[in-house]
Amino acid sequence: MKNLIPFLSVLFLISCAPKSSNDENTLAKISNPEVMQYAIAGKTLYENHCANCHQSNGKGLGKLIPPLKNSDYFKADIHRAIWIMKYGQKGEITVNGQIYNQEMPASPRLTPLELAQITTYLLNIWGLEEGKITSSEVEKFLKTKPSL
Repeated sequence: MKNLIPFLSVLFLISCAPKSSNDENTLAKISNPEVMQYAIAGKTLYENHCANCHQSNGKGLGKLIPPLKNSDYFKADIHRAIWIMKYGQKGEITVNGQIYNQEMPASPRLTPLELAQITTYLLNIWGLEEGKITSSEVEKFLKTKPSL
């Protein structure tokens, strides 16, 4: 019985620990070390440059700022998403059936590597497993304007 008390104490603590939610930025599920390296850097960049509006959980700000998590608009065209991160966007867009018309400011100081890291992060959390976006891919995307 004496040996059972520590075991039961640990079991109790584990059962009372907060449960993971689907809203977590699940970096732990990334198994490729190269993708993980990009995603870790991308998470920090996202938190510093994007999360203020799009939120850490990617849900945006109601009807003002669109979500990135589960966003049909974001996932539909990575070229467009990278272009918008770098150069900004004005005008109406429709995300998951909701119309948004809030200007997204440009982030001209973000380098192709930083844009690749942010994009890799976003494409490998919230249940996505899209792998690594490279800085050379980003450089190609930034040479031609996509249809916005």
